[in-house]
This record gives sequence, structure tokens and C-alpha cells, in this order.
Amino acid sequence: MFLPNVCLRITEEQVSQTQTRLTAEDLLRLPTGNGKRYELLDGELIEMAAAGYRHGKDALRIGAIIRNFVVSHHLGDVVAAETGFTLRRNPDHVRAPDVAFIAAGRLPPGPDPVGFAEIAPDFVVEVVSPGDTATEIQERIDDWLRAGVKVVWAAYSVLKAVVVWRGVGNAERRAGDEEIDAEPAIPGFRCKVSDLFED
Repeated sequence: MFLPNVCLRITEEQVSQTQTRLTAEDLLRLPTGNGKRYELLDGELIEMAAAGYRHGKDALRIGAIIRNFVVSHHLGDVVAAETGFTLRRNPDHVRAPDVAFIAAGRLPPGPDPVGFAEIAPDFVVEVVSPGDTATEIQERIDDWLRAGVKVVWAAYSVLKAVVVWRGVGNAERRAGDEEIDAEPAIPGFRCKVSDLFED
């Protein structure tokens, strides 16, 4: 889809009328504030349901625990939900995890990107919502791992459990007072799974 430089936004109607694959830049031009979230999968716009209350609380809590450790050890950046990452181009593939960590020095020098970062994070957390299917969850995890993410957590609020992925087909489940880590993405980070979720 051709968009002149003067065009700042595209509408959902324009998106639905085009058969052309969208780009990460097109995704950035979509209107915000309408309660909708989107990702771009191989140029196809995918609408996602707004996160539920419990989902939001758990994502924030997990992100805060990770950020506190990362900041205190000067390890890099932690970003919150809705932060998009362009994982590949032509066709463009943009995913937005609930929490992501990027190691110090991996982002280009200078100001932080205004748009989507053109880099895969080192570590990602996906908080699983009740409406997520097993297939959708696995596709997200596999996408992250294929893009070069070292560790992916799939956090299940209802079960108070986390499945840790360190490669395609390499998963381990942690729950309750078991310790969890994010090695090798976040060296030294450890906590109990029970600390990640509210009672």
C-alpha cells in the first residue's frame, strides 16, 4: 500500500479495503485510543482483544520485578506491554509482548527509537489470557525464539505457573515456591514463581 510521506494516519477502513501487505510504518499510523491492539504478522494486520484486569496487574507486577533487578544492576532496558518489535521485514512482522528486556549495548547509540525497535529482545514475558488458545500461545513463543530471543516466559495467572522456553522444544514448568530465572538473558536474576502473581 502506497502512503505518501504527508499521510500521518491510516484508518481501519482503509486497512480492510486493501489487499496489499502492510508495513511496520503503516501499523504505527493506525489510530490509537480506540481500545484496540494490533500486531502485524507477515504484513497482515491482526486485531487483539484488550487485556483483562488480572492480565494487566500480573504483567505490571512481573515487569516491575524484572525492571527493579535490571536497573539496580545496570543491565539494559525493560519495556512494558504494547511495545512493538519489528522482527523481520518484507513482509513485516511486528510483535508486542507483555514485558521485554533488551541487554545494554544492543540498541543503537543515540535516542531511543520513536517507532518499533528493529531488534529482537533478549527476554520476553507473555502473560496468557483466558481467551488465548494453545496454538496462538505456541505461535507467539516460536516467533520470539526464531527471532533470536534467548528466553521466553509464558505466565499463567490462574495456575500461578510459568513455562520457561530457552529454545524451540526446550520448555520447563515452574510453579509455587520454585525458583525461576531468565538465564542466560538476565544473568543473576532469580525469584520465586509465587512472587510473580498476587494471592
